[in-house]
Amino acid sequence: MLLEKIESLLQEVSSLTAKNAEEVEQLRLKYLSKKGEINALMNDFRSVPKEQKKEIGIKINELKTRATEVINGLRENLAEAEATSDDIDLTRTAYPIELGARHPLTIVKNEIIDIFGRMGFTLFQGPEVDDDQHVFTMLNFAADHPARDMQDTFFIERSNPADVTKNVLLRSHTSGDEAHFMENHQPPFRILCPGRVYRNEAISARAHCFFHQVEGLYVDKNVSFTDLKQVLLTFAREMFGPDTKIRLRPSYFPFTEPSAEMDISCNICGGKGCGFCKHTGWVEILGCGMVDPHDLEACGIDSSIYTGYAFGMGVERIANLKYRVSDLRMFSENDTRFLDEFKSAY
Repeated sequence: MLLEKIESLLQEVSSLTAKNAEEVEQLRLKYLSKKGEINALMNDFRSVPKEQKKEIGIKINELKTRATEVINGLRENLAEAEATSDDIDLTRTAYPIELGARHPLTIVKNEIIDIFGRMGFTLFQGPEVDDDQHVFTMLNFAADHPARDMQDTFFIERSNPADVTKNVLLRSHTSGDEAHFMENHQPPFRILCPGRVYRNEAISARAHCFFHQVEGLYVDKNVSFTDLKQVLLTFAREMFGPDTKIRLRPSYFPFTEPSAEMDISCNICGGKGCGFCKHTGWVEILGCGMVDPHDLEACGIDSSIYTGYAFGMGVERIANLKYRVSDLRMFSENDTRFLDEFKSAY
């Protein structure tokens, strides 16, 4: 009796037809859903004598496979027919098309490049996978400097920590690009090095394992700290407005001496004090200083003839100041709702 029912359903599903997608879905529900006719056969299967279970089980599987093939075939045929239908108006405009937007970090990076480009800086980009020699040693980092430690740097190959010449790593700053450029060029030169950098840090609203920097370097005869200050003041006023003030605070970096960190007057409260600037009226945006003579000599440049300055800033930091983005993770999560906010930013 059950075999006859299976054979009847097999003939039935083999002759199925449908005029549209809705009918195909109804057929699927009728035969293949949990409450469908094929699944209902399992209730009768439980009462089948043991010696017949194998034969009937094979027939039920055959029925289910055939029903699946027929229903999928109907769906595919309807899709093909719709795609080649003469009812499609090929003259209809393709608009409206959803337009994309440049990423906010790209917008800010391009603006930084444009500002310094108008002051004579040319672009240079080094490798993201670099070596200890260029990222640390040539930039006056001591052999036991904390930045060489695994907690800060992603080492790809580190066979012997004491032999720094064999260490391959993901660059932790774009200052290494300056070392690459200086060892192959003689002054005068004025370069800007934008790029992605990597550090072994826990990801949070205020930190990430990768971010973006822009480094600047100028080497020539008689370059002074005054030259550096004027360039940075021009940049700050171009980026944040003509009323922006700057201040330079003494600091320390292995590759510059003297070194400083630069603050700008808070562009939100105008220097009066607010929650964003912690009521100080100032916000730190970059580090800078005069290139250490050791760096020049390590790159084959005579430090008795040439001097230079360097500066570096985080692109995310500048973007935060311009757009007040409180969570760094938003820059890399690719949430289109966030990215759509910048369609009119360029």
